[in-house]
Amino acid sequence: MPFIPHTDEDIRAMLATAGVPDIETLFDEIPADLRTTDFDAVPPGLNEMEVSRLLQERAAQNRPTVCFAGGGAYQHHIPAAVWEITSRGEYYSAYTPYQAEASQGTLQVIYEYQSMMTALTGMEVSNASIYDGASALGEAVLMAVRLSRRGKSSCVLLPATVHPAYRQVVATLVGDQGISLQEISYDFGSGVVEPETLESIQKDFAALVIPQPNYFGCLEEVDTLTNWAHERGALVIGVVNPTSLALLKPPGEWGEAGADIVCGEGQPLGIPLASGGPYFGFMACKQAHVRQLPGRIVGRTVDLESKPGYTLTLQAREQHIRRSKATSNICTNQGLMVTAATLYMALLGPQGLAQVATACHANTMALVKRLTALPGVEQVFEKPFFHEAVLRFPVPASRVLSVLGQGGVLAGVKLEQAYPELNDTLLVCATELRNEEDIEFYVRELTAALAG
Repeated sequence: MPFIPHTDEDIRAMLATAGVPDIETLFDEIPADLRTTDFDAVPPGLNEMEVSRLLQERAAQNRPTVCFAGGGAYQHHIPAAVWEITSRGEYYSAYTPYQAEASQGTLQVIYEYQSMMTALTGMEVSNASIYDGASALGEAVLMAVRLSRRGKSSCVLLPATVHPAYRQVVATLVGDQGISLQEISYDFGSGVVEPETLESIQKDFAALVIPQPNYFGCLEEVDTLTNWAHERGALVIGVVNPTSLALLKPPGEWGEAGADIVCGEGQPLGIPLASGGPYFGFMACKQAHVRQLPGRIVGRTVDLESKPGYTLTLQAREQHIRRSKATSNICTNQGLMVTAATLYMALLGPQGLAQVATACHANTMALVKRLTALPGVEQVFEKPFFHEAVLRFPVPASRVLSVLGQGGVLAGVKLEQAYPELNDTLLVCATELRNEEDIEFYVRELTAALAG
């Protein structure tokens, strides 16, 4: 808000009503050793004019780049109509639709979103979204443990090919809940989890996580992995890129019985990168597991006049009904992002989504072919990929990023920090926005960098 509305007199009146002498007393339950009064690192306050000048200076530091980076956040074309409609007041300022009689428009949008996500993933039920892809995977792990043989097993197999940030978030969410995560290594030649390596696992486990495509862009053996997990009485959690599902087999059709829970990041569906956010996570599951699915679900019904209506259903799973027994206490949906995603999918339709996915794959194939034709540049993994691939360079990856960045090319994502064995490598990506001219620009800049 632009101004703080409470005067000193207002504050005194509120404190008197609360029966406390000052604001500090309101926080006396926080232990003294957890509180700090040392704010030396905080700079002095600025007035409105100074703040505006500072932000303008910071904004001026942003330079347009040709983006070949992915790693979980992707630059796609977003039709102008998507945010023209999403930013209308009816959607832009709408809050959680607890009062169905006053929220039919918002509820219908969420219902349509859920319907589209079930069609895209091949699953039977979708929730109304969750904070982001990483926390969606964390919630999927918790859900799988609740479902697994009534909690008998508390171990989840988590491949190293899952996004490193996702794995960190999952470890944070489940680490204090008695749930163990067993990392599954990948094959250094193929870049995927080879099914044979799983045969050595003898311990009981609740679920196997399968990324498709994985963090390296490679396509996992989803059918074999799904059947292997189900044969051992475990659930399968699919972590998917929604754009890829326009071409790839949906997780609901993996193996003989399909994945049990599906989640991922919805940012590719009409959400701009915007210098770091926002994002939204999606979750879907089989009908048999719906009562353990966290987050909100919108249902369609008819009123007394047989007219269609929409309302929140299965709310007993939420924290505002039975907090101690809720499936999740962080199940606020990303309503605004869902609105944009729904409009994006509706405008493109199945054929448009398939065209986007096909263009992404073709552009990445062209990019990899041109870059690996340069001396010393090689493709690291042999498995097929969707729209990302790992390349090794004859010079440090940090140098490639720095030099090409100065030339206006965002060259990729460095992998060495999360995967020390992948030194001097970059994860490169090309979406439908990249064209032949962009690829040649990358080649020219990289050629100059290698020569220099």
